[in-house]
Amino acid sequence: MFDDLRELYQEVILDHSKRPRNFRHPEDANHEAHGYNPLCGDTVNVYLKMGHNGLIEDAAFEGKGCAISLASASMMTEIIKGKTEAQAKTIFDGFQKLVKGEDDNFDAGDDTERLMVLAGVKEFPMRVKCATLAWHAMSSAMDGAEEISTE
Repeated sequence: MFDDLRELYQEVILDHSKRPRNFRHPEDANHEAHGYNPLCGDTVNVYLKMGHNGLIEDAAFEGKGCAISLASASMMTEIIKGKTEAQAKTIFDGFQKLVKGEDDNFDAGDDTERLMVLAGVKEFPMRVKCATLAWHAMSSAMDGAEEISTE
């Protein structure tokens, strides 16, 4: 059973990396940030359209990287749409603890199961930065910073 679940998770990661959702540069984005992981060369630009009501109306990204990096960015853009800045940052904080192996009781509401596909990254510490790169860029974009590095 565990092997079946692991295989399913791998399929989800491959699907998101081969056919990333929201892979585009929206012209109406009003927040953006560039993220770079110098250890592996992954790079991502995250674009957000933040509404006056504090909601993330749109989220997209462009970049190059490994399957984990692209899949995580793809899932992130789907998950944070319609969320407030505070909700998105709370999900990121929990997700980061999950992939670092610091907290297995991750709860992102309806999005928990979707993000659990990346939980196995905790077994490979060098890949944690791949999984969190887009999330760091998203947080930086919200904070008004235009660039982040995983170093």
